[in-house]
Parts: sequence; structure tokens; C-alpha cells
Amino acid sequence: MILYELRKLICELNKELPKNHLVTMTSGNVSGRDGETGYVVIKPSGVSFDDLTPECMSVVDLEGNIVESALAPSVDTASHLVIYRRMPEVNGVVHTHSNYATSFAALGKPIPCCLTAIADEFGGPIPCAGFALIGSEAIGQQVLDHIGASQAVLLQQHGVFTIGKNAEAAVKAAVMTEDVAK
Repeated sequence: MILYELRKLICELNKELPKNHLVTMTSGNVSGRDGETGYVVIKPSGVSFDDLTPECMSVVDLEGNIVESALAPSVDTASHLVIYRRMPEVNGVVHTHSNYATSFAALGKPIPCCLTAIADEFGGPIPCAGFALIGSEAIGQQVLDHIGASQAVLLQQHGVFTIGKNAEAAVKAAVMTEDVAK
């Protein structure tokens, strides 16, 4: 099995999403890019967070070809991959449907920079991108077009995407996005 340590980390980080009330059932995901191979490890599609193991994590290349996976990769894989291809400094991506942040997204509104916590963590407001259908690069393109210097972006009528220099940083940004939205 390739990239076992990264699979283990991505598995553990995916389990942080429900612990932090950022997702329900099987929605949402964390991915991480291996700096040496460029391969991406991502949560498989439709698997309960409680049932995740390092062995079931999907490994894909930057074009979306399955390198090693017993299960289908997340339906959001194409969105993650377009971000990785265009942002070489990003090695972690998270997608959530956290309640408070998603309420801003449902209204098509950014989270304003009205608290020191927002300024400290994000350097300004958390932008809201347009609407895009799942399953293609369209969501990833919306992220690229609207995220600016932030580590988080809301997707209109959908949810949240966050990025980081590694998967841990992207998860922290997702947790902080929900906290400041609350």
C-alpha cells in the first residue's frame, strides 16, 4: 500500500470534521497532497466517517486517475484537484457543510471581517463564490476565482472550501470558519 502515513493522517483529519460539527452523515471531505509524488489522498465517496480507515482512502494523481483505491474517490475529487493543479503551495483541501458558515453561503453573503478573530485568522472577510454543480471542476474553479488571499471561501447555496499549506492547516481553517460564522 502506497502513502500509508499520509492515508493515516487524512483518515484522522476526516474524522475531525464530524467531531467539530462541520459535516453530517457522509458529506464533506479532507484531502492532502504528497509533496514527493504529487499524488492526492482523499476520502472515498459515500463512506461514513466512523467507518473510515487508512486502507480505504483513495489515492489519485492530479488528473484524477486512480492510483490505488478499493472504493470510488469522493465526488468532490475533481474540485480538489483543480485547486492543487493551480495552487502548488496548497497541500491540503477541506470541504464542509458546516451549519453557520453554510447559512452565509445559502444567502450568498461573505462572512464580514467584524471580529478580531476573523482578522487574525483570515486577514479579511471570508468571500462567497458563485454557485456550481458538484462532480466536476466547476466548484474548484469557483474557489480559485474567489478565495483571494483567504484560506476559506463559501460556495453559494452549498458550503465551505478551505485550503492550507498542509491538510492540518486546511482543517484548522475549516474549524475557524465555522467558529467565526457562529
